[in-house]
Amino acid sequence: MKAIVMTGENKPWEVQEVPTPTAEPGQVLVKVHASGMCYTDVWATQGAGGDIYPQTPGHEVVGEIIEVGAGVVGRQVGDRVGTTWVQQACGRCDYCRQNFPLTGQTAMNCPNARTTGFAAQGGHAEYIAIAAGGTVLLPAGIDYVDAAPMMCAGYTTWSGLRDANLQPGERVAVIGIGGLGHLAIQLAKASGFETIAITHSPDKHDLAKQLGADHVVSNGQELAELGGADVLLVTTNAFDAAEDAMTGLRPNGRVVLSGLDFTQPFEIASGGVPFHMMRQQVIGSTHGGQHYLSEVLELAGTGKVKPITETFTLDQATDAYDRLESGKMRFRGVFTPHQA
Repeated sequence: MKAIVMTGENKPWEVQEVPTPTAEPGQVLVKVHASGMCYTDVWATQGAGGDIYPQTPGHEVVGEIIEVGAGVVGRQVGDRVGTTWVQQACGRCDYCRQNFPLTGQTAMNCPNARTTGFAAQGGHAEYIAIAAGGTVLLPAGIDYVDAAPMMCAGYTTWSGLRDANLQPGERVAVIGIGGLGHLAIQLAKASGFETIAITHSPDKHDLAKQLGADHVVSNGQELAELGGADVLLVTTNAFDAAEDAMTGLRPNGRVVLSGLDFTQPFEIASGGVPFHMMRQQVIGSTHGGQHYLSEVLELAGTGKVKPITETFTLDQATDAYDRLESGKMRFRGVFTPHQA
């Protein structure tokens, strides 16, 4: 089969012919119809995932089951499924021996987890073998290209909104109107919350309104002047902008960190009323479990949430990577391996 391969740290992606995997016990073999790109693909290529080369990246994977391995229940040939970054925990390490679920959020804390595009082959390929327990069924109302970004970008932002424990009448502010944030605005609005977009980019103001934002501001001071927000959902790794936005966080407000950065810490600015006196919280959030993933897929299946995508064939891997790494890909890139 054809697959994109990371051959070494900071080396260009290569399109290679590699053996087609088979469904081992407990696995399903999926014909990949769409595989979303995430900036984590860049970090993996730059060495953040350790010495994993050669490896095929991609953890926003959707397609059709064409083979079912021994012992699999609940999945059958012809099912439309997707998988995410962490397919399955090992079940044997000290963490797993606390009997947390082997899939979903807790699986991410297992040091020996089966991780798509890291410990196991990723989705930027024509076929992929996946742990059956790490798959979810796709709703009938969503096509493959729209489903792929929901497997990480949509999953991440929806988990952040759910972890914020939003209450009726509260306000949500989303900072970082990019690959995650453009979905977060739609999700917050679809859930019935007054939604504010925070962006320094003037060219994104109109787009934010089109996506459902009730208001658009440029910084924390403007957010405060608007009356503030109860939840600040951080979907960017520009933590300095997020720290500034806290100026507009209301008492009892929550900052939810969904953006990922390996290089800088998130800091709580001093000045004014102390953070703890405002009874504010900082919540770390990531993939929150397959029930959250199913929820966000259902929302996307109704048409209430739709990712903005660019599509590429596998042969366009170099161009796609360059656009992702340089920031020219403003929202989500998706490979369509079986498209001519």
